[in-house]
Amino acid sequence: MSVRRRGAAAVVALAAALTLAACGSGSSDTSSAKSSGASSGAKADAAGKAAVATGGEDFASAAKKTAAFGTDAKPGQFPRTITHAMGKTVIEARPQRVVVLDVGELDNVVSLGIKPVGWAATLPGDKLPPYLAKQAGDPKSVGTISSLNLEAIAALKPDLILGSQLRAADKYNELSKIAPTVFSIRPGFTWKENYLLNAKAVDKLAEAQAKLADYRKRVAALDTALGSDRPTISMVRFRPGQLRLYAESSFIGQILKDVGLPRPKNQQIQDLAVEISPEKIDEADADWIFWATYGDPSKTDEAAATSSPLWKNLTAVKNGHVKAVNDETWYLGLGVTAADLVLNDLHTYLAK
Repeated sequence: MSVRRRGAAAVVALAAALTLAACGSGSSDTSSAKSSGASSGAKADAAGKAAVATGGEDFASAAKKTAAFGTDAKPGQFPRTITHAMGKTVIEARPQRVVVLDVGELDNVVSLGIKPVGWAATLPGDKLPPYLAKQAGDPKSVGTISSLNLEAIAALKPDLILGSQLRAADKYNELSKIAPTVFSIRPGFTWKENYLLNAKAVDKLAEAQAKLADYRKRVAALDTALGSDRPTISMVRFRPGQLRLYAESSFIGQILKDVGLPRPKNQQIQDLAVEISPEKIDEADADWIFWATYGDPSKTDEAAATSSPLWKNLTAVKNGHVKAVNDETWYLGLGVTAADLVLNDLHTYLAK
């Protein structure tokens, strides 16, 4: 379904209508249908979110499908029609006021020289990621990735909204009434495909392709610097109620795969991550361990796991090859700027 830009009067009217929906919530991984009064459309959107979440039937094909999205418009040509995860959207003119609904979209547009007018944080109270803050300008908060404030989005009078089916499929219809809205399928291991889709929407495809070409050159340089004797890399992340070993179908997993760094067998799977308990932290064993913590460390199993005898007996720990890394770039960055910073870290720690 095509979506055309609405005038300022329509935006104001919509903002009033959205007051009750301004703080809607949803999970970053899955979603359930609304209560008994849910429309068939809302139920379909919830099912769509679940399908592309970890373990969903469409999870594995997300990158391939996203790569096929885009536009036939030539550089500089507007109006342009963008095919994306939720259908087709018409963008009448070059976007000037962009709202982004996740850190991946924030990284993407900032890397292309665009300062968004609004952004959604990962957690309530989060500030702009420090690695993007200088270039991002002063975007206004529009809630969090799981609780978008639609009224705040409408008040910014955007001319483009960028997000994903996984995060906000159930808000797509309301968002598309505010401004042309373009959704990737999901964040994470699809980061390169998402970047190109976002770039097509803002008419900066050549710039994005150049950034990815530079990324590939830096990958090749690191590959050379690593030599042939490569350590296994274990990715450990502590989250409230979860201890994860990140696998190949993740943002960091794709970077390690690009570089050619081997993983322990239990992380050589086409999935986001493997969840373990602190009592099984020995399953994180590898030549090197890179770990990070999401949110408040006191609300995770970080202290219990890293103080245990099992942790202290891990190969990487005994050899001094364990590093705490920046969660905002290694796990939450989800874009080319974060990927470049991860490459910098890998070169510092591993290059001979």
